[in-house]
Amino acid sequence: MTGGSSMKVLILYNYVESVGKGETKDLVSAQGVAVAAKAVEEALRPHHEVVCLPVAFDPSGILRGFDPGEWVVFNLLEGLGNRADLEPEAAAILGRLGYRYTGSRPETMAICLDKAESKKLLVSRGVPTPAYQVCEASNGEFSVPLPAIVKPVAEDASLGIDEGAVVTSLDELRARVAYVWETYREPALVEEFIDGREFNIALWGNGTPECLPLAEIDYSAFPDPLRRICSYAAKWEPERDEYHLTPVTCPADVGPPLAERIREAAIAAYEAGGCRGYARVDMRERGDQPYVLEINPNPDISPDSGFPRAALAAGYDYPQMVEKILALAA
Repeated sequence: MTGGSSMKVLILYNYVESVGKGETKDLVSAQGVAVAAKAVEEALRPHHEVVCLPVAFDPSGILRGFDPGEWVVFNLLEGLGNRADLEPEAAAILGRLGYRYTGSRPETMAICLDKAESKKLLVSRGVPTPAYQVCEASNGEFSVPLPAIVKPVAEDASLGIDEGAVVTSLDELRARVAYVWETYREPALVEEFIDGREFNIALWGNGTPECLPLAEIDYSAFPDPLRRICSYAAKWEPERDEYHLTPVTCPADVGPPLAERIREAAIAAYEAGGCRGYARVDMRERGDQPYVLEINPNPDISPDSGFPRAALAAGYDYPQMVEKILALAA
């Protein structure tokens, strides 16, 4: 089967009615995948047989009747039920049932969802990443230099990152670690805060990936460098100033030497995580040295998000981008 031929495509996305932990407002990001599913369906329908299905819990039941030898799954499952930590399990189920599916394997998802495990992997491969430690108690010993940014260790979509996430004193650090434990019921990742430009790099491919044009988040509206973060509000809350004051420039205005270092680090991170299909690597720069913050397999591809923006800068409109992702799975 070639990417250019008509296929039977089953689009699966997670249906979430409530969040099991965290803040009530976190539901907004959990439900955002439905927007991507609708857009992917509209992009594929002119050329393929398409069925788009929400999944509340185990997808095995609704997959009965869809022969894995005939159908390719466009996998937009970001968890099962209200548990984002089951995103790797969703992909594992598809694999066990014999489906070809878009995006990364469960092993990659599991590593990249756990920020500490992915950073450990980056360090082992010599990929620069900020100093960090995992904190399971607010009264423990801290080794990360301040200022630091404190995040839940295994969440994505900027959950748990707000104006209090960057800490400058030991008291603030202890309070923030306690907040993460109480709100997200998981350890906190304490990471050295890199005061510099922030870049998102979209990549796609199986094996050695292709880097799409670099994107930069513009934080110039914030005089205080410690407020220059991609918070939950900046991503998901249109009523907040941060949402409107963090525009993205793509292609980013980057000199050739730094651009090459950014691309090298992004490719090294993609390969270290075992990504396939498509992914996004987030990093910050200090002194012309890029530091990888996170590897995001299967990133958001809703039409106004970063990955389609980078694809468009590379000459792919939204339907062409979706076809390319599908072809990489097929």
